[in-house]
Amino acid sequence: MDATSEVYSGSRKLHEEETAEIPETAHQISTDSWFQVGFVLTTGINSAYVLGYSGNVMIPLGWIGGVIGLIIATAISLYANALIAKLHEYGGVRHIRYRDLAGFIYGKKAYSLTWGLQYVNLFMINTGFIILAGQALKAAYVLFKDDHALKLPHFIAISGVVCAVFAIGIPHLSALRIWLGFSTVFSLIYIVIAFVLSLQDGLQAPARSYDIPGTKISRIFTTIGAAASLVFAFNTGMLPEIQATVRKPVVENMMKALYFQFTAGVVPLYAVCFVGYWAYGNKTSSYLLNNVNGPIWVKAMANIAAFLQTVIALHVCLFLFFLPTPDFLLSENLISCSYCCL
Repeated sequence: MDATSEVYSGSRKLHEEETAEIPETAHQISTDSWFQVGFVLTTGINSAYVLGYSGNVMIPLGWIGGVIGLIIATAISLYANALIAKLHEYGGVRHIRYRDLAGFIYGKKAYSLTWGLQYVNLFMINTGFIILAGQALKAAYVLFKDDHALKLPHFIAISGVVCAVFAIGIPHLSALRIWLGFSTVFSLIYIVIAFVLSLQDGLQAPARSYDIPGTKISRIFTTIGAAASLVFAFNTGMLPEIQATVRKPVVENMMKALYFQFTAGVVPLYAVCFVGYWAYGNKTSSYLLNNVNGPIWVKAMANIAAFLQTVIALHVCLFLFFLPTPDFLLSENLISCSYCCL
């Protein structure tokens, strides 16, 4: 059996030592180290979305609510992800998709419901990534030429095209290996720049207000929005799909990746979130790089890094649905491109 037929065969046992049945999939199964998977997860939570948590989470909740909320969200997310990870091999089958696990435990209706909810979840996340990439690209553009000739929709369209081109060149999740290194570098660039410039502004700025703005009614809605952001911050939306790529022993290695994600992985998120709110108070923007002061070239580099990292982070989410694929679509590039269009 050649490599292509092995990847796209039906339910099978991948290796002789494999004891659990594996459903049909376009995944590369059991190929990645826990460290690579840990970087995939960490890349997801430290995407350019972290530049918005100071404004979207901390302002509506304040210091006490924001800090406690982030800690609770981290703990609950780790617990929930650990439960899912430990159910990966259950009933003699490796459940490589959320819908597989839901269907195995709760039946056909749960399978269909989970599949539909995943599509909605990933569609919203991917749409948000493209908008965020466009916002970062526009922020870099206006640093040099604020003539309003190009508006946000133009940059969003450019971002969509770039994401599609990138998807064509990356056929499956495991092929992101070297790009995870680039993603980490890009993340460090905008996180370090946002942190340092915010810290500098905070040390030089006059007293600022940390009062929660708005009327009682508006605060209710902003609090709900902040809670939604907390839930989203650590939501991979595709844990079983990522876990399917982990080498044996699957559960043990996935737990190592999760512990990496929720220890070292959350430090940059916390740092940017808290220092941004400390530096600008309730005037913090929903995109922190719009607040910072510093050399234009430094801010431009941060925005370009945020744009490029968003393209890579979005691509991780594109591999959620590894469907049984007709013969005429077995070209890996076509599959990757079709996922990009979801």
